[in-house]
Amino acid sequence: MINAIAIDDEPLAINVIETFCKDVKFINLQRSFTKPTEALKYLRKFPVDLIFLDIKMPTMSGLNLLKAVQQNTMVIFTTAFSDYAAESYELNAIDYLLKPINPNRFTQAVNKAQEYFNYIHKTNIESQKDIFIRADFSLIKVPLADILYIESLGDYLKVNIKDRKTVVARMTMKEIAEILPSKDFIRVHRSYILPVSKIQSVRNKIIYTAEKEIPIGNTYAEDILNIFKDKF
Repeated sequence: MINAIAIDDEPLAINVIETFCKDVKFINLQRSFTKPTEALKYLRKFPVDLIFLDIKMPTMSGLNLLKAVQQNTMVIFTTAFSDYAAESYELNAIDYLLKPINPNRFTQAVNKAQEYFNYIHKTNIESQKDIFIRADFSLIKVPLADILYIESLGDYLKVNIKDRKTVVARMTMKEIAEILPSKDFIRVHRSYILPVSKIQSVRNKIIYTAEKEIPIGNTYAEDILNIFKDKF
């Protein structure tokens, strides 16, 4: 069960969120607030999993409220303005719903929250089947089995995925390595991480996959040799 609150200075908007939440079995909407300062006091005493949060409010913006919340809380922004999408992305929002909120979009947003909630509460990273990557102003679910290779581009990563558009995310190789199961993925170069299952052969410091030939970095050669010495 995901414990949630709603914050919006418009009572009608609060009513909409409350009505939608009644139809979602995994959302427990504990409280609703029309005053952001009261909501902030509540959050400091009673942490929640998810906040439905309006952005443009008279006494305190939703963006500033979220920055003041000293906890890792999922947030779905609800707003009549599209201008804040980029900043909400920087604050790691689960989704961004424009008013008037479409019921189908609401369902899509809370389903995304449920998937991410289940993902972050898994205790065994080695048994996971998916990862979530923030890119293109959204949270993207990527099945591990579909990753072909990951390439570093300075402050960004290109996650090449089978039969899907490449995901470009602002992440470091260290950050993505921490969320990948180590038994299934290996760093072979300062600029490349590969799924072990996608490696077809290794020859002359080159790894061959069905999609690409990838160089082996000197720093990673011994690790690769230890994994594949019995295979190649």
